[in-house]
Amino acid sequence: MAQIRTALGSHAVSIEHIGSTSVPTLAAKPLVDILVTVADITAEEDYLVPLLKAGYELRVREPGHRMLRTPALYVHIHLLENDHPNVNAYLMLRNRLRNNLEDRELYARTKRQLMSRGFSDMNAYADAKTGVIEGILSRAQFAPHR
Repeated sequence: MAQIRTALGSHAVSIEHIGSTSVPTLAAKPLVDILVTVADITAEEDYLVPLLKAGYELRVREPGHRMLRTPALYVHIHLLENDHPNVNAYLMLRNRLRNNLEDRELYARTKRQLMSRGFSDMNAYADAKTGVIEGILSRAQFAPHR
């Protein structure tokens, strides 16, 4: 994350480790997902150019979202505007999995079951997890805050 912070400086509103590798004891592929929020996703000169210069490759450009990765595929950077609703969802899921053993175990079981199917496309694998993720997010949203 230090390399990302160095490349982006103040253009990164926040930089967060998300995904399975951000949850201790959760089985995960050797892939680190990083969430970077920016003030304006359309101001690519502020974040895209520096990240490309730092060696990341652009993989997804869609409305409201950019995704870059390292050539070796071990780091994915998801870029969203700071107020994008997915920012809260990513962080809520991560925090719920870190703090709730039952949901962490459910998510781990789901991942193992889905991986045994041998998806040829990671998007199909991600889509197959959607129902479980939505359930976890629903429980997180209504859980008492500490």
